[in-house]
Amino acid sequence: RTVVSKTIDVGSIPTAPVLYFLIIQGSDLSVKITQVYGKYGAGIYIRRGNGAVLLKSGLMKWKEEAEGSMMAVRNYQKELEKILCGLKDPDRALPRLLLHSCCAPCSSYCMEYLREYFQITVFYYNPNITEKEEYQKRVREEIRLIEAYNRQAGSAQKIGIIEGDYEPDCFLEMARGLENCAEGGERCFRCYELRLRKTAELAKERHFACFTTTLTISPLKNAAKLNGIGERLAEEYGVRWLPSDFKKRGGYQRSIELSKEYGLYRQNYCGCIYSKRKTEK
Repeated sequence: RTVVSKTIDVGSIPTAPVLYFLIIQGSDLSVKITQVYGKYGAGIYIRRGNGAVLLKSGLMKWKEEAEGSMMAVRNYQKELEKILCGLKDPDRALPRLLLHSCCAPCSSYCMEYLREYFQITVFYYNPNITEKEEYQKRVREEIRLIEAYNRQAGSAQKIGIIEGDYEPDCFLEMARGLENCAEGGERCFRCYELRLRKTAELAKERHFACFTTTLTISPLKNAAKLNGIGERLAEEYGVRWLPSDFKKRGGYQRSIELSKEYGLYRQNYCGCIYSKRKTEK
């Protein structure tokens, strides 16, 4: 059981509604506080959890008790491992997985890791790669890697690939108004959804058992956001989302090793013109 206490001097009450965000240092708990006026009278109210608030002479004492589960962060790698344990049945056909791939280096470990449990088809759909020459180079590397894996597969299931349409205009339209967003912000989140939505559509159309993405292997990508988008799209399209955080358990480091082993081209930016500009500064 965890108890968090914080005292904040909010000073005099302002004459207009104010929204505060209180972040307790050293914890993952973020609490939204709103000052409410009008027919409800002046006061400060915690809008989340079991908190109690006392307002007296401009001094607010805040205290919230929360169970550990409230403050816990989901471990998507453990969730994946639990699912994979349930698939270890030699007498059962492997379920079909549609694996969205952002590039060959990132997919290298994901395919190596998952092929024991799934019949994998890689879906290469990345309209964020706005320069055609760069796009084609990355596609060729993906195909070359899959061909190499399939030659070494032996009795293992062969990996398939579907190349999506190259439509950078869709990405640029999506990014309109977000050109100056910081990397890892709202523009990136919308880019995640653009690619994952197309993956979910294809997974439903071709009756895959589940879908996921290699994007969570990157330390620069927000795994929680990716999984949240994937789960929402899974509910919308009726196809199971496979949770992941592939960078964990040494996954990212293994992708670097495999890239060296297969001589893969490792780009230094995600593919969009905004990311490229940042690397060129």
